[in-house]
Amino acid sequence: MRLFKQLVVVFAALGVLVGALMIFAYDVIKIDWIVFMEIQDSYTTQEQPLSVPAQSIPVEGAAYIPGEGAPVNPVPADEASIARGAQLYSIHCQMCHGDGGQGNGTISAFLVKKKPGNLTSELVQSKTDGSLFLTISNGIFNPNNTLFPDVEFSGQMPPLNENLTVRERWDVINYIRTLKAPEAQ
Repeated sequence: MRLFKQLVVVFAALGVLVGALMIFAYDVIKIDWIVFMEIQDSYTTQEQPLSVPAQSIPVEGAAYIPGEGAPVNPVPADEASIARGAQLYSIHCQMCHGDGGQGNGTISAFLVKKKPGNLTSELVQSKTDGSLFLTISNGIFNPNNTLFPDVEFSGQMPPLNENLTVRERWDVINYIRTLKAPEAQ
């Protein structure tokens, strides 16, 4: 009988301990633990990253030098470059600019105030490769953003410099040069 009472006391103590652990494990009682990730600076989606540190060169080499004007396209527009550009365009650009670059992609229907640019237009095709490179790299910004006022990035087109390498951006530009406006009937 005494052994039975001791077992009941031991199991009761274990039950209380397991119950207390389960309360904390299943977040019935939340304890907010401070972790290093919570107290460091971070960026939200599409927020402008910090500028490049002075006198540093990216791993891929300098894409362009600020204040020196638009860069010159170093990638020849051969078949391989255009094929890579077409593939990258279909991944990163087609959803807004459409299959043929007319600005009629699937997302464009949801963009009410400003539609994506028509890449086949004379305005876009007359721009230099360097100008297109800077647009793809830095995006297009709208300072009067009312759609996402809490987001620091208020662009009409997000910068793709972190999505595409320097070479890939030039390949996309070479592909954009092959897009032609549909002929009027």
